[in-house]
Amino acid sequence: MRPSHAVLGALALVFTVPTAATADGSVVGGTPVSVSQSPWAVALASHGRFGPGRSGQFCGGVLVGSSTVVTAAHCLSREVLGVPWQQVSDLRIVIGRDNLSHGGGHELKPAKVWVNPGYDSWTNEGDMAVLTLPKPVRNRPIPIARGDDAAYQAGNTATVYGWGDMTGEGSYASRLRSADVNVLEDSVCARAYPGNADGTYKPESMLCAGEPAGGRDACQGDSGGPLVVRGRLVGLVSWGTGCGKPGSPGVYTRASALLPAVSGHGAG
Repeated sequence: MRPSHAVLGALALVFTVPTAATADGSVVGGTPVSVSQSPWAVALASHGRFGPGRSGQFCGGVLVGSSTVVTAAHCLSREVLGVPWQQVSDLRIVIGRDNLSHGGGHELKPAKVWVNPGYDSWTNEGDMAVLTLPKPVRNRPIPIARGDDAAYQAGNTATVYGWGDMTGEGSYASRLRSADVNVLEDSVCARAYPGNADGTYKPESMLCAGEPAGGRDACQGDSGGPLVVRGRLVGLVSWGTGCGKPGSPGVYTRASALLPAVSGHGAG
């Protein structure tokens, strides 16, 4: 995610390789969490594009099947990677690693990558991609909340996870962090993002979450990571203006919109 347009959030990582955070910590206003408690939270990495620090992490992802990961389409764009994703020979999915500055867990090269051809980088609509792992993993996947699930209701407390910027000023996390935010009425995001250079809020395929006063939010480097309500995936970190700014809630790809893509391109 962020600053004013989806790709700009991760674009900052291309030109200024993130180093290990000075205070171990990501998600603005968040607290550290164990990967063992959230085994479906994964990282996208490339040492070649983003350096050896923090495992080369540049975006997040979510394990939704034994060999299926979902993330944001813009994470695999030329704007973020600097080259077409097909040219990133060391693209990896990092699973089960508590501290990105250390070892542990697994780094797996995706066997198949599907990036939504309908992704609109101007409105940010359709911001989704599906990566198929070369083999099933034992880590527990998270179920995707279907469209009629009460988890999407405004007022619910949701939790966003990531290894991104903790402050909005380039202080990246080594350990996974999470923050609680509120699912907001669609009208709140529609007013914040009616259609300009920041993007256009589309309630059919997007979800709005944050705090009216700001302070807790996803940020750069968290894109593609999970937004969770009651143990179900309701969103992927997608876009917004700034990080934790009052009046600028986070916008997420609505998880139910992922279901056809996961069914058609996932491997279980």
